[in-house]
Amino acid sequence: MYISKLFLPILKNNPSEAKIKSHQLMLRVGMIKQSSAGIYSWLPLGFKVMKKIEKIVREEQNKIGAQEILMPTIQSSEIWKESGRYEDYGEEMLRIKDRQNREMLYGPTNEELVTDIFRSSIKSYKSLPQLLYHIQWKFRDEIRPRFGIMRCREFYMKDAYSFDVSDDEALFSYNKFFLSYLKTFNRLDLTAIPMAADTGPIGGNLSHEFIILAETGESKIFTDKRIFDLSIKNEKLEKKSLENMRKKYENYYSVTDEKFNKEEFEKKVLSENRLITKGIEVGHIFYFGDKYSKSMGASVDLSGGKKDFVKMGSYGIGVSRLVGAIIEAKYDDKQEVMKWPISIAPYDISIIPMISKNDSSALEKANNIATELQNNKIEVIIDDTEENFSSKIKKMNLIGAPYQIIIGKQTDGDLIEFKEVGKDSQNLKLKDIIKLIIEQKAKN
Repeated sequence: MYISKLFLPILKNNPSEAKIKSHQLMLRVGMIKQSSAGIYSWLPLGFKVMKKIEKIVREEQNKIGAQEILMPTIQSSEIWKESGRYEDYGEEMLRIKDRQNREMLYGPTNEELVTDIFRSSIKSYKSLPQLLYHIQWKFRDEIRPRFGIMRCREFYMKDAYSFDVSDDEALFSYNKFFLSYLKTFNRLDLTAIPMAADTGPIGGNLSHEFIILAETGESKIFTDKRIFDLSIKNEKLEKKSLENMRKKYENYYSVTDEKFNKEEFEKKVLSENRLITKGIEVGHIFYFGDKYSKSMGASVDLSGGKKDFVKMGSYGIGVSRLVGAIIEAKYDDKQEVMKWPISIAPYDISIIPMISKNDSSALEKANNIATELQNNKIEVIIDDTEENFSSKIKKMNLIGAPYQIIIGKQTDGDLIEFKEVGKDSQNLKLKDIIKLIIEQKAKN
């Protein structure tokens, strides 16, 4: 891809309305464009990153046996009245009426709709467990949308729902999602800490938020630093293994300010291990038993001939929000350098040739190198403009491909100037560059 052909409305300076790093970068580099307050169009660069995040989220959901469906954005008010949440949810719910004067709503979440789907289809305990998920747009009418996509009104979200025959089996499902979330964020090169959390309008008695550290985060967090040393590499999808895994995390004090207790924090965590900082919520999981199944009549036949209401949980990841969260964690606003994790980078590598009106030899070399890289399934963007070198570097640093190749007029022979963004350049052969990038991609 030539940068001259890319739809990339780059701004010279940070927009005045953008107050945090992610909002500034996404507007400046042309990843999004505001349509109205809290609602954005996703332009090619931003959309490309978001779809790569979605792919990773989907893969990790599939690995635990969750099945993908797709539910509509517009829902009937009737099922929300059944659950008792239609009036309780508050003004964040966008309520509308169709031409038949029927009350409808733009879904802020899908517990009611998925319960309705389940109760009309599953009748026996033999069909359990069921893990269903979808990735769809949601709408919550925030009173003060701010910080770009971090707190907007329309957002892209993965929400999953579990249906089990008992509390014990339901906790097994809960722990599957707990592990899948840790693995998802790990593949995004994020360290996400699971923290005990309030259940809010979703309800229930068990909930964890997954928080990444970021100085611009809205959540204040209190945690034991030793939690960062925990590993999930060898975890298996077995009941006892997953239960031990979750308890291993819960053994370390880790909460948001909503659950913070100073006396408990100081008692459980030695002073040298205490960390008080800010973070961004990137995922939230809930277990709420029969809260929805009972009110909506979602029961199954048991082995002894009796019926019982299924036990449920719900599990959300803000796919679009993750784009902003990763920027908050990775973007150096002082140096104006963004380095995307290679698993979701819009391009694996950028090629920056020095081009003049009278000499296109560097561009020809760039094209030849790009062909070889693309033959090895490495995504490339070439700056084919005649701008000066510093402008080209600055532009590519904003776009954020994790690797760069620089081609000057003197570039010749087998060695190529290659650098990982944020590090010093080195001279390597093309075959070694290809090997390095392929190895990095394979890790994700």
